[in-house]
Amino acid sequence: MILETLVLEADEQSLSLAAALLREGKLVAFPTETVYGLGADATSVPAVLSIFRAKGRPADNPLIVHIYDRAQLDGLCTVPDEALPLMDAFWPGPLTILFEKLPAVPDEVTAGLPTVAVRMPSHPVAAAMLRACGLPIAAPSANSSGRPSPTLASHVFEDMKGKIPLVLDGGPCNVGLESTVLDLCHGKPTILRPGGITKEMLESVLGQEVALAGSILRPLKPDEKALSPGMRYRHYAPNATVTLVDGKEDAVLQKLKELFAAETALGKKTCVLCFSEHVGALEGCSPHDIGSMEHADDVARKLFSVLRQLDEEGMESVFSEVIPPEGVGLAVMNRLGRAAAFRILHAE
Repeated sequence: MILETLVLEADEQSLSLAAALLREGKLVAFPTETVYGLGADATSVPAVLSIFRAKGRPADNPLIVHIYDRAQLDGLCTVPDEALPLMDAFWPGPLTILFEKLPAVPDEVTAGLPTVAVRMPSHPVAAAMLRACGLPIAAPSANSSGRPSPTLASHVFEDMKGKIPLVLDGGPCNVGLESTVLDLCHGKPTILRPGGITKEMLESVLGQEVALAGSILRPLKPDEKALSPGMRYRHYAPNATVTLVDGKEDAVLQKLKELFAAETALGKKTCVLCFSEHVGALEGCSPHDIGSMEHADDVARKLFSVLRQLDEEGMESVFSEVIPPEGVGLAVMNRLGRAAAFRILHAE
């Protein structure tokens, strides 16, 4: 069924409409500080299943539940003591924590796993919507499955037009990449998906080492379960074939020029993704500026918009610089790696 999709600036009236739709089991797209989410009542199986249909999302990819108040955790999950200082430090904010789930959470939310991922967004529109509807809201990113996540309401409309009744427009997302997902249920605290809350920030609060899931910078193995969104499938990807190029700076720049020339000679529409500092050096290679190599948070904020721009321009082959996988750079490389299906060339 094709719906009329309204895009409304977030205000008292549109928030009231959003709350009413969510209570009726409908879908609403809304801004968070990370990316736009596609929300539905997390306690309603039909509502949750409608998320998967709208996105074309595989059912074995778990969802994150969004709350506005810690009291909502009481019916959703078991909260270990070590989670309390993390919630004090980072909630509301871009940290998702994996907890042991309670029966009130449908298996459809967790892809049949015994754990549920929960976060409390800090974006004022998200917080106001959650409070207005009074429900825990399951919400993946509000894009078609596999595409770059939306950081503007216009991105959501592009993917969800005719599929959902409402997009709340709260302006551009500040962080630009999805939340950090931290597993507290399987031994040592482990980051399953990196984001704006870094390993070092978590360790400073917990007072212990935080591990990194091996799949952050590689595909899941056939027998590995996806404990978090964004682990199993090719994600964040434009239509173009994306290839990452790493190595020493001069060698990378030379390799990008050679790759651009080779693909262009084959008649393919081609470009490079590069840091602001290298736009001039790559002037003849259709350079797309992804931000300064000195500021990974700026790259994070711009990345998904640039990846969506590639589709608007009809790009077929894309070659990208890489950033050291440290701090927020780890989150950037996780997203770039999955957008490229982990195709990496090493410049000599």
